[in-house]
Amino acid sequence: MSTDTHTAGGNSAPKAPGRMGHPVDVFEMRSYLDDLHRWLQLRRQELDEVDTAIQASKVGELTGDIMLSMMLWKAVADREQLLLATWDGGRVGVTERERLSALIWGRMDATLDPSLVGKSSVGNQLGSALTVSLPEACRLSDALVNQLRMRLALDPAADEHARHIKNLRAQLERIRDQVGLEPTTTRGTARAQLDRLVTRLDDITAKAGRGGDVGGLLGPLELDAAQFERDLIVGGARRREARDKVGTARERLAELKAREAALQSLAERCVRAVHPAPRYAVPDVDALGPVPNTASALDPYLDRLGRVGQAMTIAQEAYAQALAERDTLAEKLEAHRAKAAAHGLEDQTDLTRAYAMTLDALGRSPAPMPVCRALVELYGTCLTYELGRRNVGRRPR
Repeated sequence: MSTDTHTAGGNSAPKAPGRMGHPVDVFEMRSYLDDLHRWLQLRRQELDEVDTAIQASKVGELTGDIMLSMMLWKAVADREQLLLATWDGGRVGVTERERLSALIWGRMDATLDPSLVGKSSVGNQLGSALTVSLPEACRLSDALVNQLRMRLALDPAADEHARHIKNLRAQLERIRDQVGLEPTTTRGTARAQLDRLVTRLDDITAKAGRGGDVGGLLGPLELDAAQFERDLIVGGARRREARDKVGTARERLAELKAREAALQSLAERCVRAVHPAPRYAVPDVDALGPVPNTASALDPYLDRLGRVGQAMTIAQEAYAQALAERDTLAEKLEAHRAKAAAHGLEDQTDLTRAYAMTLDALGRSPAPMPVCRALVELYGTCLTYELGRRNVGRRPR
């Protein structure tokens, strides 16, 4: 797991394995999936905390940024779901490892809602859509959350100056790498801005070493560094898109093919697990044909790619919800069972029969969902009846 942390909450995006066009390493992929899942869980907690603070502070201009942050989190969570479907518990060959690489490093603009992008503070820079890979989306989320925390003064450990300085140094090194990717026309300006940030951090470090109070200096520097990193990531993504539409189309096509295979696995697993399963067809990406090489044909082709991506998102959510419902029913049954046990009723005849029938139905492949819903409801009804009968029996005469 990456030990590089830079957000105020200490949760930074894990380092992604491999690179586009090359199969990922199995061991690196397993570690990355664990780290990504942990990052998603912690980031969701941070976003909920920040969202609550924004609502309480009534700082209206931050609403767009938290919406963009939520959108990024949802896009990464959706991509994690496709990664897990392709990973299939580690049962992957070369083809699956190449698809995993495409899902990590392919562009995610097809899974992001352009209508929300314009409402954020970076809307003018982003334009109509946000075109980033999975690692870039995670790093952009880190930068945005850090920025929001600084503006809301939400750092949970403001007196830990040494930790803040360490995190800032790590962030400035990432920014240095990003500056190296700037075009020659803007690289000088970006390097000068980085040098100013480094000088400020050196001054803060020296003052802290002398025992001075640097609490009021760290927050503004963290905010400026987060905004600068955000701008560099967004600017790089926009330049990349404008530079080569053909390359964009090819990358989107590869990403959609990887999503198609992952979604097909998810759909097959859903059909095996529940009945009736959703009846969404997985779009056939090959039906779109090869990437055109003329400017007039590229924009319509990119539009078709976008529509296919939207259709995949709808299908993915439907299949995921169907699988989640079975798990939810199983959890509800066990909650009823625990309540019955707490009242000494788990061995009551009707409850025992209802539990056995429900457990059998949920364990089938596929599980008959209408029957499962009714049986879980039946168990709850039997439990309510037995509790009521016991209470009546205990009333004083």
